[in-house]
Amino acid sequence: MDHFDYRNGVLHAEDIALPTLAEAVGTPLYVYSRATLTRHARVFRDALSVLPRVKLAFAVKSNPNLAVLKVLAAEGYGADVVSGGEMERALAAGMKADGIVFSGVGKTHAELARALEAGIGQFNLESEEEGLELAEIATAMGKTAQCVLRVNPDVDAGTHGKISTGKAENKFGVPYDRAAAIYARLATTPGLAMRGLALHIGSQLSRLDPLEAAFTKIGVLMRAIRESGHAVTHIDFGGGVGVPYKAGDVFPQPEDYAAMVARVTEGWDVTAMFEPGRVITGNTGVLMTRVVRVKEGVGAPWVVVDAAMNDLARPALYDAWHDFAAVVPEGATIEANIVGPICESSDTFAMGRTIDAVKRGDLAVFRTAGAYGATMANTYNSRPLVPEVMVDGDKWAVVADRIEPATILAAERVPEWLA
Repeated sequence: MDHFDYRNGVLHAEDIALPTLAEAVGTPLYVYSRATLTRHARVFRDALSVLPRVKLAFAVKSNPNLAVLKVLAAEGYGADVVSGGEMERALAAGMKADGIVFSGVGKTHAELARALEAGIGQFNLESEEEGLELAEIATAMGKTAQCVLRVNPDVDAGTHGKISTGKAENKFGVPYDRAAAIYARLATTPGLAMRGLALHIGSQLSRLDPLEAAFTKIGVLMRAIRESGHAVTHIDFGGGVGVPYKAGDVFPQPEDYAAMVARVTEGWDVTAMFEPGRVITGNTGVLMTRVVRVKEGVGAPWVVVDAAMNDLARPALYDAWHDFAAVVPEGATIEANIVGPICESSDTFAMGRTIDAVKRGDLAVFRTAGAYGATMANTYNSRPLVPEVMVDGDKWAVVADRIEPATILAAERVPEWLA
């Protein structure tokens, strides 16, 4: 459920008609609904209340906007971060340092030191080498780093290959069959407090059985580590629960996910940690765009919009589907190709799709764009960086400015020897 609906034939975000935002801010433009964001955060949190001890760390990479993080902080969420920049955003949004989990295979020396200085709650170690480097830094600083070891369970998530992270050939975590030995060595390393295991097998999962298979394997490993005399008090189950992008798609509900976790982990006696991202923010946002023109094609016409692959990269990267809808539909439909103005053939949102009939100047939206949308935007072809707006009932505010090419140009320098 989201709070983008038609009223008197015009698409609204909560109580704000989208044409109002287009006129005031321009297009393309991301629009977020606070009510949707809050609802999804609470539904996921409440579903997991069937577990005895739970900690939630929102996957900042899915939507790092400061206003979004501020709302989630108020709902009791911590942060799953994969860079020093994401950590600073989480702290700036008011998320408590001890609720921050630092993931990622390439944490730098400077990032590890800064995270220790900030007092973050957990490091998800992706290798023994990383653990040893962190131990050196922590010891030198007179600190002890709370850590879990990320394990690659070699489970196929059944999702797109570029967002699958739990197979043996993926770069994440340590091999399952070496994990117990690595854990034992790190557990006796000064500067580290090993407290558990982590895993994350992929994003946009449409079924629970791959997750259940991975969690079951982690349970076997957990028991083996305990039997060898080492403590395991925390299990980080990652994220990955998907959302429907296409009308009619069916995905697991949070309560189904929670029931599965409760069944698999019965008797584990651990704090269960989760890193939801897309499931919280996916339906929170839309990307609003304006039709530049409709161009005759050999077969279907080309609907050229002012949004492009630099504003919403998912279709170009993953052949991802986003529903396309007119802001003021007239009732007719056409079959068309939807493309942006970038000089790349990959700047294509949809081919041969049945959509609302649109013409030059019409407004439309790409739905379910609240996750992995603005966060992946760039300025390719010297285009502006897309702005973001948040709506709260009958109020709205720009929460990220449009950064114009002139501003970007002003940050560049020509050396004297070229002047």
